[in-house]
Amino acid sequence: MINKLLVANRSEIARRVFRTCRDLGIGTVAVFSDPDAGSPHVADADLAVRLPGAAPGRTYLRGDLLLNAARAAGADAVHPGYGFLSENAGFAQAVTDAGLTWIGPPPSAIAAMGSKIEAKKLMAAAGVPVAPEFDPAAVTERDLPILVKASAGGGGRGMRVVRTLGELPGAVVAAQREAQSAFADPTVFCEPLLEVARHIEVQILADRYGTVWALGERECSIQRRHQKIMEEAPSPAVGPPLRGELCDAAVNAARAIGYEGAGTVEFMVTADGRFFFLEVNTRLQVEHPVTECVYGVDLVRLQIEVAEGLRLPAEPPEPRGHAIEARLYAETAVAGDGALDWLPSTGTLHTFHVPGVDAEFRVPDAYGVRLDSGVRSGAEVGTHYDPMLAKIIAWAPTRTAAARRLAAALRGARIHGLVTNRDLLARILAEPGFLAGRTDTGYLDRGDLDGLAAPLADEDAVRLSALAAALADAAGNRAAATVQPQLPSGWRNVPSQPQHKAYEGPAGPVEVAYRLTRDGLRAEGHDGVRLIPAPSGDRAADAGAGREITLTVAGVQRRFEVAVAGDEVFVDSELGPVMLRALPRFPDPGGRAAPGSLLAPMPGTVVRVETEQGATVVAGQRLVVLEAMKMEHQVAAPAAGVVAELNVRGGQQVEAGAVLAVITDETAETAEPAAETPAAESAAEPVAGTVAVSTEESTE
Repeated sequence: MINKLLVANRSEIARRVFRTCRDLGIGTVAVFSDPDAGSPHVADADLAVRLPGAAPGRTYLRGDLLLNAARAAGADAVHPGYGFLSENAGFAQAVTDAGLTWIGPPPSAIAAMGSKIEAKKLMAAAGVPVAPEFDPAAVTERDLPILVKASAGGGGRGMRVVRTLGELPGAVVAAQREAQSAFADPTVFCEPLLEVARHIEVQILADRYGTVWALGERECSIQRRHQKIMEEAPSPAVGPPLRGELCDAAVNAARAIGYEGAGTVEFMVTADGRFFFLEVNTRLQVEHPVTECVYGVDLVRLQIEVAEGLRLPAEPPEPRGHAIEARLYAETAVAGDGALDWLPSTGTLHTFHVPGVDAEFRVPDAYGVRLDSGVRSGAEVGTHYDPMLAKIIAWAPTRTAAARRLAAALRGARIHGLVTNRDLLARILAEPGFLAGRTDTGYLDRGDLDGLAAPLADEDAVRLSALAAALADAAGNRAAATVQPQLPSGWRNVPSQPQHKAYEGPAGPVEVAYRLTRDGLRAEGHDGVRLIPAPSGDRAADAGAGREITLTVAGVQRRFEVAVAGDEVFVDSELGPVMLRALPRFPDPGGRAAPGSLLAPMPGTVVRVETEQGATVVAGQRLVVLEAMKMEHQVAAPAAGVVAELNVRGGQQVEAGAVLAVITDETAETAEPAAETPAAESAAEPVAGTVAVSTEESTE
């Protein structure tokens, strides 16, 4: 029997495991890096052990430190969660050798599936259909398009699409570098890119006595950057015959490697119903809640009980209803290379609230909404780890009902302080193609991605939200006044000029103007808008940060909830969430970046600098590569010109908004040299692996 369990992981999955441990009466131990000292998963555990440092390679990927933490806290079992060392056979063996219970499959099974290259050979021998693979050095024109993949990892890391042979060398190097950083193994291979196919996976659970369950399939096709953002069970494209074939193949795969515990067998399914083995994830999956809801099971509990020697019943439970999961990421959509890209969003999460949640980290008692979150209001989100904030799951009798319930939860969520992919998720759930089940791994590439990623609040909604924000600000000023606080701020006995308030909105500056007269509100540009006074004692009359403003717009009353954090203003309403930044009446001209400045889009580490001072560049040319949240992000020249300033070097940490370089429209021949001294000329020459950041720094 397990008495105290250490979770060798962080954030949402650690909290998920701790919740089940509490139900079972098992003591819990958390580990945390320095950036995670205030994480909710630390507070959820009975005991916590610090892992000094920030980088995963110094903390959560250090098996020796994790074992030391288990010994120090008196743990007798280790649950790896997902990611980090969850699929590391060496760590699993070390846990077992230390006399602790490993909550996962035997190290031999992990090792067998640890290399995707070797795993495909084993599966082929077991009769499981597999796709062909290529050595990167042997790829020919007829093999294209292909996918370069990391042999040791997943989650979209170490993956690159290649459509021309000229792209191949760079894609292989980039995939190897990302694979080494994420999985400590740079091995990559190539396989055909199936452009119109679905990513389908089967949840398996096996005991040590030979019983293997296949708990149906999950549809995981909606992805961006090869990372899943939405999953559901069952798949709208899988009928009983195909489901039977997939489940049989998954069971055969599990038996072929002597599997125990929970795992997932992943397949690619073509439009004509053929399927090919991708990999076995020898751990719990991020998307496991949809299977838990549909089958009414607690997979973490079953993992623990199987590790304790539980014998599974001969047959799994029957499924019921439909479940859809949306992964909420801290990221912002930006334009790049003719398509949208996503960059991490970092900072303080001032408010995080999802309405109508029926259960957290467990299956609701009846159909409803489940929330599995790694954050709470006030959390600090940095660049060290994955940008996923939470998973929101809707479970309903039908797929249509689940989609509608999940969309409503996303639209109504109050998420203040960070930009997220919430709008994209909500729009996908209402998109006709999705509702009809027409999804595959190219869904976001082929569709109207600009439209799907557009803010839920349109231009008019932004202006109304700005008006509500201005009125809330005026109400706050009046509530704090010591003279005649009963008069509305901005009210004048003799009407004169309107009150003005300016904000930076999602698409640029927004200015609103209004008058408060005896006849009520008169908003410039919004005829028919009327302010509904707050009842006495209502929260809108308080001087707190959150205020509710009710406006009548074209005869319809609309409520706007306004919250303020510094100069940021967050307005939530049925029209959609809007984030504004209050603009000063007299801007500081010295705070503006020089024309042509190339700014860091987020905090991160400079992986490479691919230019030099004085170089001539073209628009869209990659100049700097940043790494943040375990992904690489390219920063390109916004226009053609000359690199007049270069302020970064490889390995340097930069903050969001830092000036990486300055591009001028001068030619290389007419550009003035940085200095005329021999020392300065020497410093301007790039040294192998470095870039001079300035004359002064180079000559020190």
